[in-house]
Amino acid sequence: MAEFISARWQDILFRCYQHGSLVIQSLIIASIIALILAVIVTSFRTLAPIANAISAIGLTIPSFALLGMLIPIVGIGTLPSIVVVCFYATLPILRNAVVGLDGVSPTLVEAARGQGMSSFGILTKVKLPIAWPVIMTGIRVSAQMSMGVAAIAAYALGPGLGGYIYTGLSQIGGANAVNYAVVGTVGVVIVALIVDFALIGFGRLTIPQGLRR
Repeated sequence: MAEFISARWQDILFRCYQHGSLVIQSLIIASIIALILAVIVTSFRTLAPIANAISAIGLTIPSFALLGMLIPIVGIGTLPSIVVVCFYATLPILRNAVVGLDGVSPTLVEAARGQGMSSFGILTKVKLPIAWPVIMTGIRVSAQMSMGVAAIAAYALGPGLGGYIYTGLSQIGGANAVNYAVVGTVGVVIVALIVDFALIGFGRLTIPQGLRR
């Protein structure tokens, strides 16, 4: 194992960077989409059950199957990987964002409206700051889930550590099969921990002090 890593450490680090970059970029896109949808859903209450149903159904779709359906449409490489990771990353964030925004006290909203705040001001200065801890929890859950989805995206020749895992599985019985699989798996875990710690730090910077747990 030591010789395997020593001979490929540059490639391993590059794949770790690719994996983390794919997840972070997809997470940013997913967060924007989820927040926009959550604002729409919480503004029109009849949409809430539909959003919850779509989120629940979406999480039951196997990522491998969704990736297989996307390949004939968008081809192979980075694009299908981003689409798949964004799809699954959006769902937990959307659910938590809806819960967080719904949990804001109507009394606070009315008080803000009574002070002359616009709907946009109420959203950005009252609702989102109060709901942000719940939304951040959804983002962290989404990030961890996306790490595994990004590894599966290697089936479509996507970037990241999934290529090592698939190489190891396809070469079972070969000299380096176990090394490829172990390095790929452990690498995903390490990248996931680094991203989670980064999100914890981001949460401490962005969550109002009075709402921190």
